[in-house]
Amino acid sequence: MRLSVAIPVLNEEAVLPELIRRVGAVLDGVPGGPHEMVLVDDGSTDRTRVILAEASRRDPRVRAILLSRNFGHQPAITAALDHVRGDLVVVMDGDLQDVPEEIPRFLAAHAEGFDVVYARRAARKEGILLRFCYFVFYRLFASLSRLDIPLDAGDFALMTRRVVDAIRSAPERNRYLRGLRAWAGFRQCGIVVERAARAGGESKYSYGALFRLALDGLFAFSIIPIRAAMLLGALATLGATIFAVFAVYAKLVLDRSPQGFTSILLVVTFMSGVILFFLGVVGEYVGRVYEETKARPLYVVEEIFGDGP
Repeated sequence: MRLSVAIPVLNEEAVLPELIRRVGAVLDGVPGGPHEMVLVDDGSTDRTRVILAEASRRDPRVRAILLSRNFGHQPAITAALDHVRGDLVVVMDGDLQDVPEEIPRFLAAHAEGFDVVYARRAARKEGILLRFCYFVFYRLFASLSRLDIPLDAGDFALMTRRVVDAIRSAPERNRYLRGLRAWAGFRQCGIVVERAARAGGESKYSYGALFRLALDGLFAFSIIPIRAAMLLGALATLGATIFAVFAVYAKLVLDRSPQGFTSILLVVTFMSGVILFFLGVVGEYVGRVYEETKARPLYVVEEIFGDGP
């Protein structure tokens, strides 16, 4: 059995030496081999590339894939999956919030016959607002998607080669790896892992980036937002029909017409806002179709350090 650890990194000079040391120590205790670490630099501007170059010369298990610019976290993970050689692949973040010492637990669960073993986060170290947003998103995503999406599961996971190949076969550009992992199927299970605090540096995911990632997940695995527009339109039509029937009845039978300029103005304003909102929803789907038709590569490799063991 050969194990690959796939890690995207971006400006992680404060964490990277410790990350490589700890992952290497874990690989030392894993039977089989030769094992490898595949680290993808997503356009770092600090000394991350220098550290990766030095590590690849010092340790033959380290392979560094340097991208030509910052393409984003999900494309960087995709680049790592495209370059791993192992029979088993562990995907983890490079900030040490995903604890390398948990990898033997993933291997033990895999030995029971599971093709995917993902981490379910028992406790987060982020602020209360961000924890609340994560809580709401995972449950909203699970309720809207037709897939069986595990709650509170991040990118930290072990996958067999056939799962990795299935994910790589998906050509879509707006990638949400957690959803693709569930889409691939096979036997999957989760283990509870406490997420550590960041070991150094700052998070590269701003609120805007997290929001865009959430939209990628929702729009890539659900068409319910479009169906919601159809449902709301049907309800509005039904309400308008009922009101029209009442207006005719009031005029012919009660000899009076419904009054209320303010109520009419509020209804028109509300419905206009709803129409514009769902035009934006449709635009999100159309924009993603446009991105797919351009068929540009997800990333561009500038240089590769280390040929692996």
